[in-house]
Parts: sequence; C-alpha cells; structure tokens
Amino acid sequence: MSSRLTRRRFLRTTLVYGSSAFVAGTLLRGDRVLGSNNRLNIGCIGVGGRGTEDRRKVAAENIVAVCDVDERRLGQAASEHTSATKYTDYRKLLEQKDLDAVVVATPDHHHAPAAARALRRGLHVYCEKPLTHTVEEARLLTKLAAEKKVATQMGTQNHEHPGYLQLVELLRAGAIGSVKEVHVITDRPGRFWKQGMDLPTDKPPVPEGYHWDEFLGPAAERDYSPAYTPFVWRGWWDFGCGAIGDMAIHLMDPAFWALELGGPVKVTSTGPAPNPYSAPRAMETKFEFGPRGKLGPVVVYWYEGEAKPHADVAAQLPMNGSLFIGEKGRIAIAHDAFPKLLPAEQFQNFKLPESTLPKSPGHHQQWIEACKTGSRTGSPFSYAGPFTEVVLLGNIAYRAGAPIVYDPATMKVTNLPEANKYLTKSYRKDWEV
Repeated sequence: MSSRLTRRRFLRTTLVYGSSAFVAGTLLRGDRVLGSNNRLNIGCIGVGGRGTEDRRKVAAENIVAVCDVDERRLGQAASEHTSATKYTDYRKLLEQKDLDAVVVATPDHHHAPAAARALRRGLHVYCEKPLTHTVEEARLLTKLAAEKKVATQMGTQNHEHPGYLQLVELLRAGAIGSVKEVHVITDRPGRFWKQGMDLPTDKPPVPEGYHWDEFLGPAAERDYSPAYTPFVWRGWWDFGCGAIGDMAIHLMDPAFWALELGGPVKVTSTGPAPNPYSAPRAMETKFEFGPRGKLGPVVVYWYEGEAKPHADVAAQLPMNGSLFIGEKGRIAIAHDAFPKLLPAEQFQNFKLPESTLPKSPGHHQQWIEACKTGSRTGSPFSYAGPFTEVVLLGNIAYRAGAPIVYDPATMKVTNLPEANKYLTKSYRKDWEV
C-alpha cells in the first residue's frame, strides 16, 4: 500500500467492482446473474444494537441468513426475515452457498475475522466502524478488497451527510486558507460505558441462550461477566478500541478526507496511567502530519472523556464535533450538522463553493448499488483501511506510554520498536484472520 492515499486518488483509481465480473451493469456470480433491479442475497452478522439498524437499511434486498451470539436478538431478527437461516457462529453462515454479500455489525474484535472470510469468498462486504481491531488487520482487509474487486463500505453513515460533504467542499476550496490545526472532541466514554477498569472478579452463569464462546471468538478465553457485554465491550482492549475507535472514525472523517491525511505521522497520547485491560477514562491525542503534496503540515488534536481543550478552542468546538483552524478563519461542525464559518461576521456574505461531490442515496443504498453495478462507495476499504490505521495509532501511543512515529510504508513504529506489538495481536485457534 502506498504511504499516501488521497481521496482524489482513490476516487480516480478505485471503482468498486462486483465479485466475479460486470457486464453492462449486470453482476455475474457463479450461476446467479443479477441485474441492477434484482435483489442481493445478504447475510447479516450481528443483528442487535447497531446491527438492527444496518439490517433494516438493507431489508429491501433478500436477507437469507442472520447470525448473533444472543438467541434473543437472533430470534427477533428471524421473526422479521422468516426465510433467513439462523446461525450463532458466523463461520458457518459464511459457508452458505447462495450469499452475494454480508453486513458485519459485531464487536470490533470480530470485524476482521468475519470480513476477511467473506472477502476471500468473493462476497461484497459492509462492515461497521472501526473497520478493524488492529492496524495489521486494517492493512489486510484493504489488500483483500483490492484483490477480490468487490464492493466494500465501512459503516460511517455520516460520511454521506450533506453537512460533511459541504465541509469537505469548503476546506478544498480554501475557505479558511491553509489549515494548521484541527480539534476533535467526544464525550465518550462515561456517557455510554466505562473505561479504565480492572478485570471483573465475579463469575455469574452465562445467560440462557447466550453463546459466550462465540462472543469471545478470537479473544483469549475468560469467564463470562456482564461487564463485557452488551455494548460495554467497547471499553475492553480485547474486544473494542475504546472511545477513539468508536467516535474518531466518525468525527475525524472529514479531516482525513479533505486534508488528505497520511504519510509518516508522530502520535502522542496522554491520560491516566495505562491499564493493561481497559481503555482510559480520558485521553488526549496529538497527530502531527507533515506536508502532503501541496498541503502543508497539520496537527490534529483528539479529546475524549474527561480530556478538554484550552479555553480559546473550547469556546468554539461543539461537543462530538470538530474545529478547523486556518490562516483565514475557522470552521466548526457538530456530528450530524452543517459547518459554521467563524467568525460569523467575517463570513456573512460568503458564497458557498460550487459542489463537486456526488450526492449520495444514503450510505447503505450506495453500497447496495455498488454491489450491483460497480459504482463508487464513499468509504470503501481502500479509504477506510488507511483511515482506521491512523485512528488506532492514538491507542498505540497511549498503551506504549510514549510518543510514536509511524511509517505506513513499512507499517512500523520507527522510534519505539516495543510499540510495534500493539499493531497486531494473537488469535484463538480456528478464529484467525
């Protein structure tokens, strides 16, 4: 993979094609010939929580398989898709012969094992964010997607939000001049789950109908505890990527896109003393990017939990949003909102740049159309993989306890060799990627 992957470059070179061949807008897969008006056969891996929304967004297609480790959630999904085959182990689902595509909405540690298996079968893949649990996995999925030439999409729904599209247009047009700093903040963790915890000592029985071994999957064996699931798995290193993995993938997206972030980067993360089991209750991360083509150096600051920026930034930075500081002004944007040019009086007569980005039919529908016709998606793995690599470096610098310098060309931390162990992980037998 090139150490520098720009948005323009991947839009020029990465059309996402069907799994076998496209002929005049028709997908050929074995004995199935699928025109753009026909329906895909989709398997849904993870059908509760975020998976419920994903499943319902693609329900106009044929949902032929559903999988979840929780039989209660599985039963609810099966009641909505009565012809779908039920599974509690996605490895078995991925053996079903009539699949065209899968939607992966599992805890983070299952993303790569499920998606890699699907890609190797030549299936189209929609995978929730963050794309993977580790940097090495992100590189692998990027490579597999390119080799198999399938339609891929990471579940960053706001990538298609008209406010994000407008923000990218403003930044590209130089509305605030050269951007020197970006500040990004979230109120997670704390609001939805805890972090900075030691391992639980209780050993309650596994709830009836809950397949604990399948939840663990590639992770090391341990006793069941409600401290791990559902949803609170995000705070544990073995299962999730913490707040930065949950929210930076959304909130840093327009910065990565518009500012073409990439290349060697220095990353510094500070917070409470690292916990070997759980992500921190607060973390501030500084990403220092060098020049990128015609774009000058830029520093991106990330704040999560109890971490807060200094007063000048805090006054204009919306919670769960971003603030771009340029030579000619600032732009603030909240999640699910439109950008605001600051100071307002300076931009009161500002004319928005002409739109050049294509309008989106919606994140899920965009992927569906790509599966059938080979059209583009906004967050294909060629984009999502390098982006996920950058985001996960925040956790690596924190866990290493020192600043790191990462070179994507070699996929190595060059200044602190002992930090490289956090780029990858081990897997339980039969759950490898």
